[in-house]
Amino acid sequence: MSRKSGRRLGGFLFVLLLIAAGVGAYLWHRYTSFADAPLAGLEPGESLVVERGDSLPSVVRKLREAGVHQGDLIEWRALARQLGAAGKLQVGEYALEPGTSPRDLLTAMRDGKVVRRRFTIVEGWNIRELRAALARTKELEQETAGLDDAALMKALGHPGQHPEGRFLPETYLFTRGDSDLDVLRRAHESMEKALAAAWERRVPDSVLNTPEEMLILASIVEKETGIAEERPRIAGLFERRLKIGMRLQTDPTVIYGLGTSYAGNIRKADLTSDTPYNTYTRAGLPPTPIAMPGADALQAVARPQRGEELYFVAVGDGSGRHLFARTLAEHEANVQRYLAKYRQARAAERAIESGAKTQERQ
Repeated sequence: MSRKSGRRLGGFLFVLLLIAAGVGAYLWHRYTSFADAPLAGLEPGESLVVERGDSLPSVVRKLREAGVHQGDLIEWRALARQLGAAGKLQVGEYALEPGTSPRDLLTAMRDGKVVRRRFTIVEGWNIRELRAALARTKELEQETAGLDDAALMKALGHPGQHPEGRFLPETYLFTRGDSDLDVLRRAHESMEKALAAAWERRVPDSVLNTPEEMLILASIVEKETGIAEERPRIAGLFERRLKIGMRLQTDPTVIYGLGTSYAGNIRKADLTSDTPYNTYTRAGLPPTPIAMPGADALQAVARPQRGEELYFVAVGDGSGRHLFARTLAEHEANVQRYLAKYRQARAAERAIESGAKTQERQ
């Protein structure tokens, strides 16, 4: 080959290298722009579900169906290889929030950073309220819908146990694929641990004979007050009543015994109508808890406040606080204060209602 021909070939190869370099730079720029650019067409709250057996092409197809069209399969595969995610996509639900890039999404699927949802059991809920709230949580698989309470406890591995009070109020995280039974199982285990811890901390002279009795009394304390500092005081009051054989005479147990027939206001006839839960007509504790007590209520019953008080009544100012008394005479005076404030509040409500109706007529 002549020197002139060699120069021509070298120039040609140089041009090819330039073209290749340009194409490579373009492809690299396109690839990096794809990898780190936010996925277009997403709305807040959207998610992607990776099911067992889904491959990367399946995931990309689901993204297309969700309105995400950027990037071809070659680019998705290249990014998956770069991130070490190829063949390692974990099953679960993944957030597709605005701003999420393909790199963010594949990294999350590689590491199993699935969406975690929350379900909160509220202190003082009864089992009916708890089950209704679970049924409304559509993100949970519904396994208990056809089960009565007895079948539910059997499914949880506790046949014959009454479900009331057995699930600790707190917030539980769950992921797609979890069921209402999964949440209940965790809440039941949490309650058993909290009850055991409270039982270990109980005062040496406690009137309570078993953890079951502690759970029952804690549920009553939970329903009697939402004021944290009052719980040990009310727990101590009930302890003293139990020690001297005095009836608990607590409205929440009566209401629980009425069940669905409770109309929202407790009547004098309700207090004298005997049920296993009427602590006005029956001595001692009711047969089961009446609600789900929180950890604070359990601890209050374990370490009740010392004192001589045997009576309490609501202040009547809407604060949820109570007036406490050692003697019946003091208590009756407190009741009169409560009734006076209650009547004042009702009179104010009627005045407001009357004023509103007058304005409507004008």
